[in-house]
Amino acid sequence: MAKSTNVYKNVPTTSSIFGKKPGAVTEPQPLESHGPARVIAIVNQKGGVGKTTSTINLGASLAEVGRRVLVVDLDPQGALSVGLGVPLHELETTIFDLMLNPEAPYSEALIKTSVPGLDLIPSNQDLSGADLKLADVIGREQILKEVLAQAVGDYDFILIDCQPTLGLLTVNALTAANSVIVPLQCEHFALRGVAHLHQIIEKAQQRLNPQLKIEGILATMYDSRTLHSKEVLNRICEAFPNGVFETVIARTVRFPDTTVAGEPITTFAPSSRHPPRSRRALSDHHLSGDRHYPHAHSAPLSRGKYAGSERGERQQRGAEYQSPPDRLCRAWSLGSRAPRGEDHRLSLPR
Repeated sequence: MAKSTNVYKNVPTTSSIFGKKPGAVTEPQPLESHGPARVIAIVNQKGGVGKTTSTINLGASLAEVGRRVLVVDLDPQGALSVGLGVPLHELETTIFDLMLNPEAPYSEALIKTSVPGLDLIPSNQDLSGADLKLADVIGREQILKEVLAQAVGDYDFILIDCQPTLGLLTVNALTAANSVIVPLQCEHFALRGVAHLHQIIEKAQQRLNPQLKIEGILATMYDSRTLHSKEVLNRICEAFPNGVFETVIARTVRFPDTTVAGEPITTFAPSSRHPPRSRRALSDHHLSGDRHYPHAHSAPLSRGKYAGSERGERQQRGAEYQSPPDRLCRAWSLGSRAPRGEDHRLSLPR
């Protein structure tokens, strides 16, 4: 029988931030065989929110517990490849070459990383020409899915690091993936694009990939010293009930150092206070088989202008009928136009 454990001990979580007790997660069990892989796209059209860092360290944490993991660099900047110690100027075959010739063996571009069980398909600036090269290809949205179909049986997880746009490459990732993780920086401007991204994912579900689902929103760069981070986390939890990961990735100076070293934080700074434990907690959540991602059960930040009044109650009742994108747009727009000096925190429905 699988044993439950509190993987969230001594790491920031949405529940602990808002004064709740996080639940237990089933411990990962050894595997007798590998595959078929779950394909997860790490997507957010805003840059600098932690997509690449999340891909590297989630992949390394999954590999630590005996899972075979393939990470795919789908960004022409090649940040994922650099973050795993791969010199871009020495690459002979990349994901771009595989997409131009999907029938070629994916092993031609495969690179073994320094982490046992973690493999990489790299990219470089050649990938920036994908839109032009693939413009006349019939079914161009399905090309990455064709490439990865060869690898699904060899791995337990395939993680796709997407570029910070919603172009053809990202659409390919959404078509190839079983689910999506959305890293979200705990800052005000990071909220703006999430509603649009949610709508793009819904369109991909309707037109290209009916099985696609949002795995969860991952709060990154959380700074426990600021009320601002807590307010942003509260708003996103209210806009997406049951859609925010329990794990929260705290801001740390160690992450930039790992990029220079070309290795995950789990090996570069395993004794660092929060980040390695947080990444392992996130990986254990993926392996537990529990697909429910509890939201923050938000603390009472409802000290807005109409909180407690009849008008405030009407606003709350109206918000109950809004979709997550509508609610998020409402939260952002109301917060952004608050007069200077006025408390602009919102009273959104629980």
